[in-house]
Amino acid sequence: MSVPALEPPVVDSAGAPLWSRGPRHTMVSRTAGQWPVLARRWSWLLVVVGGFLLYELVRQTLLDTKDPLYAPTLILVGSAVVPVAFVTFVSARRLVFGVGGVAVALTTLLGGVIGVVAAGTLEFETRRSLGVLPMFAVGLIEELAKLLVPAVALLVLRRGRRPADGLLLGVAAGAGFALLETMGYAFVALVRSGGNLTVVNDLILDRSLLSPAAHMAWTGLLAAALWRAAAGHWRGRAVARLAGTYFLVAALHAAWDSTGSGWVRAALSLVGLGLLAWTAHRLAAPDRASREAAGYRLAS
Repeated sequence: MSVPALEPPVVDSAGAPLWSRGPRHTMVSRTAGQWPVLARRWSWLLVVVGGFLLYELVRQTLLDTKDPLYAPTLILVGSAVVPVAFVTFVSARRLVFGVGGVAVALTTLLGGVIGVVAAGTLEFETRRSLGVLPMFAVGLIEELAKLLVPAVALLVLRRGRRPADGLLLGVAAGAGFALLETMGYAFVALVRSGGNLTVVNDLILDRSLLSPAAHMAWTGLLAAALWRAAAGHWRGRAVARLAGTYFLVAALHAAWDSTGSGWVRAALSLVGLGLLAWTAHRLAAPDRASREAAGYRLAS
């Protein structure tokens, strides 16, 4: 008597099995895989707590020793905690990603460095040519610069590309940009204040807490639109959506830079994060629909 072959388990974005089908399509719940899933889903909180403890350790050491040698480490750790935590948060959502941790880490590093250098160069040349740099031009330039590395990744990763990958890599590139930009502003504040750590702490806290709703959300939206356009074979509607998203995030960027009001930036933060959450929900919809159509149920 032949034994029916078992079908391979279905996995989520964390790589843990959610369910599988046994012989005669009997549903088999994989509750044992829930702990790795939960651990991954809440790993961003571990990054926040661990990063805060490291920051306080370095800050206290700097205060006790008065040695400026620790200042760069303080700025680096403080600037990195929230961007790294937010990338970790997005990577653990219920989306199916085709890119791994190495690609995300490289995008964060290269996207940050290349984005900052390209944006700085383009802004300098624009200011020198026009004599002025309008805020909307800043938004256009910086959003284009942050998209460079995700665009290269789109060309390199030609198989199994998913719009969700664009969203994740866009958030990663925005995180690298935000991290390096915050480091730059913190270093300038440290020098201009004569080594006043309170000023540096306030600046890092302010920029870090808002960065997920700013650089990371904007680039995530734009990169997702770019990858969706590629998945749609660059048809007119997909390209129009990409262009509209580009001008939208550039406008949000310009509005952010043009105001010093906390209330206005809070409203812009809600818009940025709301659009990012809505986009992630839309990208996850096909996977949910295919599971429901196949008659699967999530393991409880």
